[in-house]
Amino acid sequence: MTEVPADLGTGRASVGAVLDFAWAAGEFTATEVMAATALTRSTAIDAVDTLLGAGILTELPNARAVGAYRSGRPARRFVLSPDLGIVIGVDAGDTHLAVTVADPLATTLAHRRIDVDPTQSPARRRATILSALEAALAETGRDREEVLAICVGVAAPVNRDGASPPHPDGFWERTNPGLAAALRDWAPVVEVKNDALLAAIAEGSQGAAIGCRDYVALLSGERFGGGVVVDGHMLHGAHGGVGEGVVFDHIIGVGSAFGLSYALQDEVRAAVESGEITRDGAVGRLADAERVDPRTVLTRAADGDPEAILVSARVGETLSRVVGVLGSMYDPARVIICGAVAESIEPVLAAARRVLPSQLHLPAPELLASSLGAEVVSLGAVATARRAARERAVPALAERRLAARA
Repeated sequence: MTEVPADLGTGRASVGAVLDFAWAAGEFTATEVMAATALTRSTAIDAVDTLLGAGILTELPNARAVGAYRSGRPARRFVLSPDLGIVIGVDAGDTHLAVTVADPLATTLAHRRIDVDPTQSPARRRATILSALEAALAETGRDREEVLAICVGVAAPVNRDGASPPHPDGFWERTNPGLAAALRDWAPVVEVKNDALLAAIAEGSQGAAIGCRDYVALLSGERFGGGVVVDGHMLHGAHGGVGEGVVFDHIIGVGSAFGLSYALQDEVRAAVESGEITRDGAVGRLADAERVDPRTVLTRAADGDPEAILVSARVGETLSRVVGVLGSMYDPARVIICGAVAESIEPVLAAARRVLPSQLHLPAPELLASSLGAEVVSLGAVATARRAARERAVPALAERRLAARA
């Protein structure tokens, strides 16, 4: 439930109950508040009036005024104020940056996605992120003072203070270059989180894990990283490292935390080198490219190309070992392959499903492809920012507004 400051006049619990109801209700009346919250009429009206005084709710013209009511006393109608503010979700990937500006309810106001140089220094990366935030905000015509909450997803473990631990090669410090501190003045609530954790939030709220209490959202394109939900609770860890992919460096038959895009590339080249795939064939010719496009291989596999099917089957065996480890560690009901690669990954999943039961003693989890595509982390970041606005920023805003009126 929303945490409401004690200074909000009428009882904290009743104001919080009305505010929670208002987020999902759209237009509503005091009678509807009473039915949904079990508050008495006088308590419900007092709580509504408190939120009206704080500018969190707006009273709409009554039904008679808009010509929709013919007799009797028209009920007062209320709605969340349209000027509460905005939220921002950021997917700060290693090679891309996506910024989404949205209202606190359901509407996206701006979305910008750009490629970034993965060799940027921490200072340059931080400047790039801040510049992208400014550009996205300018696109909406809104001001920084209106930002209620920001959530940033990074490819690194993140502790509860938004900081990442040191990495042997400096990767985590570079991908999360002090973002919590850099964004402190941008919003009342700033959260920096692991990108796979945000993918899990997106899958649970609008993807393949709706209604599921035990699942892993596995980001699988460039590197493996899992967002883990057990018994309906997101797992985090002391340093935010639950689901960190370095474990796969030590798994025979996997050997690396690099994801499915690299696995497909390596299998194409290995199959050409061994003579299993002809170098002058449609798949074999890809081996000479600087980077093998995984979508080309997967599309050909889906169309029945035997060489592409061979490569997909080999990668499926690797994926089955990855999922087997996750299944043994967390006992999920589902493992959802997330990221841009998920859009065409079905040939690999089909091969993995055939092998998966042999990889663990527990019942094998259902293996699914995400439908949220390359924006899965962005969607999770926006959902997290909206929740932070609802539970923390808007109640604090109400307190400030009431204090100013006193």
